[in-house]
Amino acid sequence: MNQALPPSAPLAPHDIVAADALELSQWIRLRKVSCREVMHAFLDHIARVNTPANAIVSLRERGALLAEADERDAQLARGEYLGWLHGIPQAPKDLSATAGLASTQGSPIFRNEVPKTDALMVARLRAQGAIFIGKTNSPEFGLGSHTYNTVFGTTLNAYDPGRSAGGSSGGTAVALALRMLPVADGSDMMGSLRNPAGWNNVFGFRPSQGRVPAAPAVDLFYNQLGSAGPMGRSVPDLAMLLATQAGYDARAPLSLGDDPAQFTAPLAREFGGTRIGWLGDYGGYLAMEDGVLALCETALGDFGAIGCTVEAARPDYPMEKLWECWRTLRHFSVAGTLGALWRDPAKRALLKPEAQWEVEGGLALSGEDVWQASVARSQWYNALLALFEQYDYLALPSAQIFPFDANEHWPKSIAGRAMDTYHRWMEVVIGASLAGLPVVSVPAGFNAQGLPMGLQLIGKPRADFSVLQLANAYDEATRWVKRRVPASIAV
Repeated sequence: MNQALPPSAPLAPHDIVAADALELSQWIRLRKVSCREVMHAFLDHIARVNTPANAIVSLRERGALLAEADERDAQLARGEYLGWLHGIPQAPKDLSATAGLASTQGSPIFRNEVPKTDALMVARLRAQGAIFIGKTNSPEFGLGSHTYNTVFGTTLNAYDPGRSAGGSSGGTAVALALRMLPVADGSDMMGSLRNPAGWNNVFGFRPSQGRVPAAPAVDLFYNQLGSAGPMGRSVPDLAMLLATQAGYDARAPLSLGDDPAQFTAPLAREFGGTRIGWLGDYGGYLAMEDGVLALCETALGDFGAIGCTVEAARPDYPMEKLWECWRTLRHFSVAGTLGALWRDPAKRALLKPEAQWEVEGGLALSGEDVWQASVARSQWYNALLALFEQYDYLALPSAQIFPFDANEHWPKSIAGRAMDTYHRWMEVVIGASLAGLPVVSVPAGFNAQGLPMGLQLIGKPRADFSVLQLANAYDEATRWVKRRVPASIAV
């Protein structure tokens, strides 16, 4: 039976909400703190900081949550331990179906949608003992790297509440940065785990394609642009959550069969002689706000402290072709998922203009258009394989601009260059997405205005654990998350 520890100094609520997830998990398991105390601490903290941040939505009633926490404590008293998330508050991204909890996808069409069953990833979190307190805010259907919608409003940056939190996992990133959650799930199609992580000084990991299965799903074979993944304030927390999210499921036939327990192994390793290829702005191809490249290049210097060498690298590939490939495949995917809503005039009127544009672009495609885009995607993958013959990892910024005015829907220009679509300003993230490679966003520091930026680290095919190891070594050398706590919660 799990015995309580001898009496000791009680943990203050601040200590509870500031703890990394693995640390908090250990305290609960050893009964250094009760699940009820943990729930009280987080709910009180959320009440203080979630306005105006607006990161957590559909927050459940306190009494019901405390009753669930009491049940978790009773289970521990009986010697029953569900897993490392036992009694830990979680808030799945609002794109994920969560049984008994509003799952709106940020759309007024689904404002009152309450699923009866969990999505697979949510079920895996629940099985580990998590208590779902609500959801984290997302843009409508996850479209766009700025978290706003007409159901819940706008999520605001943890470091400057006048700025965008990024997206589409903006609610997740802000909840982590403001210590409203110890670790959290997100998802990423076009940088949705990376851009908000970079803009809120936390970590976001997009795993290899197929690492985290999506089920149930209408399409099991073609819609392969997105992936769920973990976000956190430490890399060990990322790895542990990935171990929970990952693993083959027959309902997702393209999911990877590797044992997810691999992500619970120690992350420490030596990096002497490791070569990192710096992609930067692809030789001037990408528009970048002044200061982004300089800040990221300063961060690259910290990799020298752990034994890495960094060199400029260029893929042998026409980057404009990659953008056209991306736009075609994204049109194809969104038209497939939202086409039925678009065909209903009443529901079409409730779709934001960018969603309508995506569907209409998809409906205008020919079969050959989609085929040629898939060929271009394959050529891009091969171009990156060629780069990996020289480099162990590739790096580039997590965004092309610093967090922008939260009242804007999307930036119309960067450094004098017009952005011709609502997502062109985030072109920097499509490379890893299209190649299906593991990629992590690590904090790169802050500009003179105190705005955060992230750095993407891309690994070789299916080298997820290796990417996490590099991120962990970098974090141990820099400690950005602990060095720069948001002013609104600094003690």
